[in-house]
Amino acid sequence: MPLFSHRPSHSLATTKTFKPHKPSSTNSPARYPLRIIVFSLISLCIGISGTIFAVVAIRRPRPVPVFHCGRSVDTFRAFYSASSSRRLGGNRGLIDRPKLLGFVGIQTGFDSVERRAALRSTWFPRDPDGLLRLEQATGLAFRFVIGRSKDLKKMAQLEKEVETYSDFMLIDMEEKYLKLPYKTLAFFKAAFELFEADYYVKADDDIYLRPDRLATLLAKERTNPMTYIGCLKKGPVITDPKLKWYEKSGHLIGNGYFLHAYGPIYVLSAEVVASLAAARNNSLRMFSNEDVTIGSWMLAMNVNHEDNRAICDPRCTPTSIAVWDIPKCSGLCNPASRMKELHKIDMCSKSPTLPPDDR
Repeated sequence: MPLFSHRPSHSLATTKTFKPHKPSSTNSPARYPLRIIVFSLISLCIGISGTIFAVVAIRRPRPVPVFHCGRSVDTFRAFYSASSSRRLGGNRGLIDRPKLLGFVGIQTGFDSVERRAALRSTWFPRDPDGLLRLEQATGLAFRFVIGRSKDLKKMAQLEKEVETYSDFMLIDMEEKYLKLPYKTLAFFKAAFELFEADYYVKADDDIYLRPDRLATLLAKERTNPMTYIGCLKKGPVITDPKLKWYEKSGHLIGNGYFLHAYGPIYVLSAEVVASLAAARNNSLRMFSNEDVTIGSWMLAMNVNHEDNRAICDPRCTPTSIAVWDIPKCSGLCNPASRMKELHKIDMCSKSPTLPPDDR
């Protein structure tokens, strides 16, 4: 029986005749308005498009991870963040300025491909996982530091190496030997912006280094926050243009150099680097030699000079931190081959971090 009866009403006078409606059958299909059908089709198309986009995004090769400070680039940072979350169980995302004991910038150039290969086959990790493990074990982050070149072929080769190893800091300046003081300043400024470290280490790509012992040196307590650590020296100013280490501005210095560290490796504390990072580039005196330039800034800043001969050892010993052929060469002579030779010596690569009497 239908819910409503359609009999004519006797209480109302009307001339119209009402015809009874045929009840709808419960088995007949429902009729949808056209706009609902159109909306459903549009929704279906959007859903299919979203699925296709997600699949393509997942399958698309990811670019080399980088982290920028201006135009300076840390090619390892994104990997560092992802690896930290994956291995340590965190979910911190991209870290703005990782907190470290020390940041070590290995200064290198476009013609030093063999040196970098030798380093990666000895004490410097050859893959991002190894680099991260070294950082977690020592509190030290390591990067190769290099500028830019107008030579497109050189830049293309560097891009391939970056894609393979992701262990570079790219400095926003032209890579030239005669501009080493400028590169060094650019390095310290970029390193300070990208990393929150207690110490910043400048090292060359032709020394054999023990990262564990370097970490021990940096972890020592010091009363002066303004610290300059190096293998300190003095010497005559070279004023003859025909000789190596010629100092164009030697007349400003006099006959002898002030106390300063050898160039292959030295350390600046965070407070010192903060002052350099805040300085205008054209406000600092630039000498011809990078180590002299840094030494002159240290005099002006009234830092504590800490002499440490373990970072300029000519041979591997139970306490050597950095080994290079001082004074014969400013670094290792024939570094690509010498690096591998030293690494085969147990005293260089396998001796304990501390000698037995100090443990």
